[in-house]
Amino acid sequence: MLEKKSIDYEKAVLVGVINQAQDESKVTEYLDELEFLTYTAGGEVEKRFVQRVEVPNPKTYIGAGKMEEVERYVNENEIGAVIFDDELTPAQQKNIEKILRCKILDRTGLILDIFAQRAQTSYARTQVELAQYEYLLPRLTGLWTHLERQRGGIGMRGPGETEIETDRRIVRDRIALLKKKLAKIDRQMETQRGNRGALVRVALVGYTNVGKSTLMNVISKSDVFAENKLFATLDTTVRKVVIGNLPFLLSDTVGFIRKLPTQLVESFKSTLDEVREADLLLHVVDISHPNFEEHIDSVNQILGEIDSMDKETIMVFNKIDQYTAETIDEDDLVTERTSAHFTLEEWKNTWFNKIGDRALFISALNKENLDEFRKRVYDEVREIHVTRFPYNNFLYPEQLDEY
Repeated sequence: MLEKKSIDYEKAVLVGVINQAQDESKVTEYLDELEFLTYTAGGEVEKRFVQRVEVPNPKTYIGAGKMEEVERYVNENEIGAVIFDDELTPAQQKNIEKILRCKILDRTGLILDIFAQRAQTSYARTQVELAQYEYLLPRLTGLWTHLERQRGGIGMRGPGETEIETDRRIVRDRIALLKKKLAKIDRQMETQRGNRGALVRVALVGYTNVGKSTLMNVISKSDVFAENKLFATLDTTVRKVVIGNLPFLLSDTVGFIRKLPTQLVESFKSTLDEVREADLLLHVVDISHPNFEEHIDSVNQILGEIDSMDKETIMVFNKIDQYTAETIDEDDLVTERTSAHFTLEEWKNTWFNKIGDRALFISALNKENLDEFRKRVYDEVREIHVTRFPYNNFLYPEQLDEY
């Protein structure tokens, strides 16, 4: 159970579907993540609804019987929001709102809401606002249904449509304005990056909530905001770090997530320039998560979208202090042994076989194996530095006294 603070949480229910693309265990995992997203956004999940369907209903996403069940629960328990695990079409969202008469969100809308809460700088707020408007544009018709009910139908359809078209034009103009503003900020940030000189650049990447900011704080001795919530960090943070006698730039970037909205990938591509321009990537992974390998695939997919898959990368398996393997009784001859039963040592061997010495196992929180981590980062950065400045050599000290 998630720890609840003494604040008012909005009551919410979650809805997901089981189909050929995602079995029951996968849906449970996705809804666990959706519940964490809901908690991060300020909601408290009261119940989950799951239906097995071959294809989501094009009108209401779930079938009529399941929708009646959801409607009954919403009415009886004063639910404020119903959140769907997949992105709804504008038509589905409009139809569901008519039936349930409460706030309807999908995973995309929820992530956008969290991003809007978390954005601190003008740059991040502009990126989020652009993503929100692009998400909103095809859904404007649904937002006007309350006016249609107030005015009545006959004789009032024309003005309603005119108002919608006016609003669409305003939104399109706003999108164009935000894109121009982002382009201007991008040029400014490009200049800033150029002014940093020829220092080697290292970027932390990874799934959301894997401990990137905690690792950043430990390495750079800085105070980057870190919290056990999804998307605690939105704004890219860059720090100058010195290991031994070798300086380099370390950046902490926004965390990735499965089913990341297309609008956000597009809007935040400029933020991810820190990743694109990095000389070395530290791909941080929460090894204590039961499906961390899928998280790796999700991150790699987005790295591919921003043309960064071919960069030098070290896999940093974090949270080894929290890792636990499922155990099988010696007398159990039925249960099949899977990767869920791997010991930490077995995982190490597995990844060493996959990528050789490009894997490190640490705990940023408890500072386990950090000396090995610093030594490896130093060696990698030094190799890049020597290639760039062949006449400027650095020697690795016997001990990193400053740490």
